[in-house]
Amino acid sequence: MTYVILAVYLAVMVGIGLYCRKRASTVAEFVLGGRNIGGWFTAFAYGTSYFSAVVFIGYAGQFGWSYGLAATWIGIGNAVIGSMLPWIIMGRRTRAMTKKLNASTMPEFFEKRYNSKALKIVSAVIVFVFLIPYTASVYNGLSRLFNMAFDIPYEACLIGMAVLTAVYVILGGYTATAINDFVQGIIMLVGIVAVVLCVVNGKGGFAEAANGLGQITDTNVPANTLNTLFGPDPINLIGVVILTSLGTWGLPQMVQKFYAIKDDTAIKRGTVISTIFALVVAGGSYFMGGFGRLYGTGENGEILIESVNGKLAFDSIVPKMLKDALPEFLIGIVVVLVLSASMSTLSSLVLTSSSTLTIDLIKPLYKKQLTDKKQVLIMRVLIAVFLLISVIIALNPNAYITTLMSISWGALAGAFLAPFLYGLFSKRITKAAVWASFITGVGITTVHMFIFSLGFFPDITKAAAALPLNLASPINAGAAAMIIGLIIVPIVSAFTKNKYIERDEKLIEECRKQAD
Repeated sequence: MTYVILAVYLAVMVGIGLYCRKRASTVAEFVLGGRNIGGWFTAFAYGTSYFSAVVFIGYAGQFGWSYGLAATWIGIGNAVIGSMLPWIIMGRRTRAMTKKLNASTMPEFFEKRYNSKALKIVSAVIVFVFLIPYTASVYNGLSRLFNMAFDIPYEACLIGMAVLTAVYVILGGYTATAINDFVQGIIMLVGIVAVVLCVVNGKGGFAEAANGLGQITDTNVPANTLNTLFGPDPINLIGVVILTSLGTWGLPQMVQKFYAIKDDTAIKRGTVISTIFALVVAGGSYFMGGFGRLYGTGENGEILIESVNGKLAFDSIVPKMLKDALPEFLIGIVVVLVLSASMSTLSSLVLTSSSTLTIDLIKPLYKKQLTDKKQVLIMRVLIAVFLLISVIIALNPNAYITTLMSISWGALAGAFLAPFLYGLFSKRITKAAVWASFITGVGITTVHMFIFSLGFFPDITKAAAALPLNLASPINAGAAAMIIGLIIVPIVSAFTKNKYIERDEKLIEECRKQAD
């Protein structure tokens, strides 16, 4: 039954790619769907790009284990801060300004908004480099689930998913991605509800399961904290909420959804749909993950989750929960659920990366004029290259999903969030401030990665992890990069001169009127 469900789903995805092939012949169609995507499709594209195996397998497993039912706050933060507020605050203004500037990518926005080709080139490199670990984290989670459901080798799962992603994105571009996202979003909504009910009922219902969580304790978790409102570690929980919620404001694959939306009516509709979608999918995933210890702890307190190099394999928690809690016929639905979430995210990532490299790096360096046909061809080739590199990284079994995603989101949102957000509303933001944000965002993430994530300084890592605010956590580093960017951009702008202030004032005013 599982194989039949999977085969039907894959056939539909490839069919949509073939159907949309004729609608992806120009750059505008391939990258933005002709800026004519409606509210429902954009909202589902936003939500399905946001949530993938990274959330369902990696984050729900690790943070459900660490924070218990309080992990649900992460999902609520994702719905309010990561979905509703960006649509309300940024949606109209982003659409108006990118259309006015004729910008198709985030690097192109930086070039035209701040009058700097250098900003475009550097931001394009940042996008390409730091989207790769995020893509690898998605493959990591997806392959672990397939390994659980079908007992297929992890490496074979990775390669198969990469080929499938390449097929339908290369064929149909953004339109195929948006239509597939809608189908995948429906599957995700139904699947999450079914999974949550099975996981909770598998432990006797909510009251009994919550009581069972309260009885679990170890050296890091006091008794009667895993079932409380804010959990055993509310300080570090806030860091996760910030990274996973505020990060969407500065991620190119998320913000670019607002470039392509049809009109203001679609934005209003999309705001409501996107928020509800996030509340169900993210809230449901983290709520489910909160019961992870019930499935991963034996009657005598022994840990039933496998270990890698002496460390708990957090990415194996949710697959074990699903295997224990779900009846066999539901395994197929869950596999398609996670596949749906992951494929939509992957398609968004590879499309963003390939379009950025083509439009912002290759096209300006090309001596002859690049036709639309050649640009689309280059994007399709780069999609394959990008996926290949991501698979090579994901083949490392020691690369935790949460670490890979945190590095990616920390660098991208840390660098881009502040100058993009302020640039939509303020005439006073200077080019120097944008450079300061790029340097601090990438710098904080990269330095932290070398000190803590790569294991070069184990004693420093151990000491930093023991502090009330875990300084060794790449999640907290990513959250700090975003907040520092929001602080440093207006400060640097106050002490540097904007040579284009009159032009920027006119641009801001025109976009304000168009967005109102």
